[in-house]
Amino acid sequence: MTDEWRGWQEAAETALYGDGGFYRSPEGPAGHFRTSVHASPLFAAAVARLLAGTARELGTDRIDLVDLGAGRGELLTGVLAALPGNAPAGLVVRAYAVEIAARPPGLDPRIEWCAEPPQGVRGLLFANEWLDNVPTPVAETDADGVDRYVLVRTTDGTERLGAPVTGADAEWLRRWWPSAGRGSRAEIGRPRDEAWARVVATLSEGLAVAVDYAHVREARPPFGTLTGFRAGREVRPVPDGSCDLTSHVALDACAAAGAGGGMEPEVVDQREALRGLGVSGERPSLALASTDPAAYVRALASAGEAAELTARGGLGDFGWLMQRVGASLSSPSGV
Repeated sequence: MTDEWRGWQEAAETALYGDGGFYRSPEGPAGHFRTSVHASPLFAAAVARLLAGTARELGTDRIDLVDLGAGRGELLTGVLAALPGNAPAGLVVRAYAVEIAARPPGLDPRIEWCAEPPQGVRGLLFANEWLDNVPTPVAETDADGVDRYVLVRTTDGTERLGAPVTGADAEWLRRWWPSAGRGSRAEIGRPRDEAWARVVATLSEGLAVAVDYAHVREARPPFGTLTGFRAGREVRPVPDGSCDLTSHVALDACAAAGAGGGMEPEVVDQREALRGLGVSGERPSLALASTDPAAYVRALASAGEAAELTARGGLGDFGWLMQRVGASLSSPSGV
């Protein structure tokens, strides 16, 4: 890193994915923040049921599963472990982990490790908290009402305003995130739209799902959401490679960008998505405590984990963007 001013997109790209970048660290994302994958094995089991539902819709017993931004393979490991109880016997799954970091030692040999999404996938492509780490330019409206790029000093995160936003970025702001007035900020989501459209295009037939904290045009945050995370704590975003750099996703814009790859996409919150996949926070009957105390304790623990995954103000507020590709997927896959 050098003491220089860059736009946020370039600075974050280097800080996250460059040599020595945050996502190349040995501990992986799990060493710094907790996602739904790490919160409970119920999440992986739900994805296993979604995979099985996709296979049924495709009419196949051989299906691809692609995990974008796979971390250290936690989700795929959990899905493969959950398949016996959540999918038909004999379902053959080819699992791909897409991640820039090196393959971790001891990973299930059934998981193929790759730096880019495979082409011609027939099955389920799942991107859990991936789009929020696709770096974007940041814009701020100056005193004259002009949207300008925000520049950042890579060594300490100090910011200043740069050139006016023009071209495709300006058009994106006009369409998806109009200025809320002087001092307001926006993360220009065009790189995410393009990234999502590219990965949807890797599907020959199947379902693409992006799961992220999100907002829509009618309720954009006036000062943006760019922040950092390190060792489980939210920190000031500094693009020096020492912390995660993330911002919420304009999933409505991504949905529009990916729509050309198949049928009309849908966006639901995680509460609705997981409940449709059998994850419920309902407490077990007290009668079970009398007849089978051990089963009651297990069911109570499961209900607690499910409640965390679907909680308002927490993981339940994540948006699920679902894009179907191919004539066989004309109805929801159990969601």
